[in-house]
Amino acid sequence: MAFLFQKFQEAVKTLSKSPTFARDPRQLQFEVDINRLFLYTSYNRLGKNADEVDAEEIIEIANKASFADQQMQVQENVHSQIKTFCLRMDEILIPNEKMVNDHLKLSQQANSSLHHSGLCSANAVSKQRPLSQADVSQKLKDKLGYTLNIKPSQISHKNSGQGLFLDGAVDLGAVLAFYPGVVYSPAYYHYVPGYHDEQNPYLIRRYDGTVIDAQPWVCRGDGPERFNGRKMLENKLDNGDDDVVERRNPLAVAHFANHPAKGLLPNVMICPYDFPLTENSMRVYIPNISFGNAEVSLKRFGSFWFKSGISRNSQSQVPTLKTVVLVATRALEDEELLLNYRLCNSKQWPEWYAPVDEEDEMTGKDESSR
Repeated sequence: MAFLFQKFQEAVKTLSKSPTFARDPRQLQFEVDINRLFLYTSYNRLGKNADEVDAEEIIEIANKASFADQQMQVQENVHSQIKTFCLRMDEILIPNEKMVNDHLKLSQQANSSLHHSGLCSANAVSKQRPLSQADVSQKLKDKLGYTLNIKPSQISHKNSGQGLFLDGAVDLGAVLAFYPGVVYSPAYYHYVPGYHDEQNPYLIRRYDGTVIDAQPWVCRGDGPERFNGRKMLENKLDNGDDDVVERRNPLAVAHFANHPAKGLLPNVMICPYDFPLTENSMRVYIPNISFGNAEVSLKRFGSFWFKSGISRNSQSQVPTLKTVVLVATRALEDEELLLNYRLCNSKQWPEWYAPVDEEDEMTGKDESSR
């Protein structure tokens, strides 16, 4: 697998310089990212039994496939991994919840019986508690081979604070974390707390202009908490999202990933993931809710967004929730996860920010993702 990994890394560097990519810096960056994600997530999907022929085929496809086709394949690859994650979460939580409910019914029946008989016994009914977030995290590691922890960052600058750490091992192209919180389309930028004065450090922006605010999520509780969409929103619109999401999701912590210090390279990258809302059984594990009307569609002209009159979702049979996940850019084991924030050139960088030369030179350092 090490040899195949090297082939894929060489393909990434070659394809990023291809003249077929668009010349607009922002579009160039996006296309290079999708190309990398296509290679990385396809490599991951090959699995441990992959051989050189498989790798060569994927690299050849990456050279020939259209940008749209690569986008579709990235979505499919990522969705496949997230589906597996959701199945593992079901295996962890559903039996426990059923057991808790069964014991609750038995307890109620026992209390009723003891009340009528006049007897009292502390051991009449065994007790079963719901799983805490820590319990879920450990059980997920047992099933997937990894989980995520939040602890003091190893980055040396004073503002590093808490960092995001992988507990376990993953291969290149693994989906590691969800960026949780409230999803805003460009039509609702004026509702995003701290967006215009840049006072909110928990914002991330996709290439298509979608902004996700993790501030309402921030710290996870330790108990079996679920969040109703309307309760997560400070401003409640009539058409707000009513979905309920599982707060014990151990991977809903991408907002804790730090930017690498000078001399270090990121080991994860942003991947836009459009979750199909038809996947009802998976919805509870997607830690995002939409602000306002998700059907509003806009077109970008320079720095401005205008309503196009035609919804993107109306052109598709499947409505989606626009989210962000983090994908591993190499094999990782028991280490801090580092993400290139790609702060825009036109703004003054904070003193702790060091451009990531290898990536920023390739992408033109034009897109601000955090």
